[in-house]
Amino acid sequence: LHFAFFFFQMDTTEESYLDLFPLDAIIYLTPDSENVLEDIDPKKVYILGGLVDESIHKKLTLQKARDQSLQTARLPIREYMVKTINTKNYHSETLAINQVFDVLSTYYKTRSWPAALKAGVSSGKGYVLPNPVD
Repeated sequence: LHFAFFFFQMDTTEESYLDLFPLDAIIYLTPDSENVLEDIDPKKVYILGGLVDESIHKKLTLQKARDQSLQTARLPIREYMVKTINTKNYHSETLAINQVFDVLSTYYKTRSWPAALKAGVSSGKGYVLPNPVD
């Protein structure tokens, strides 16, 4: 699948993104990346790594990207949000694909990571903005 999130356009194809785009244009988004996504480059293709599974397999999407020699990045959750105290002591930077899409599309429109993260990261993930964004 190819998503052009700034136009909300979606094209489907049987072809792999590896066959459709140059490797240096692809950035694989994974919560396990060491690289922080600081800005969106409209000349890049962002792959939203996702698993259809009830359990989280740590670093699986990062390993897939590495196996394919792709650049990786993660959303700047740790840089803009803080862990909140909760009864389950639960904190996760792993988001559903629709949440990542909400973060990216809001960031593209607002150029504000706090606003974007507020739009896509639910408080149930154990992270909140240090100061509310209106």
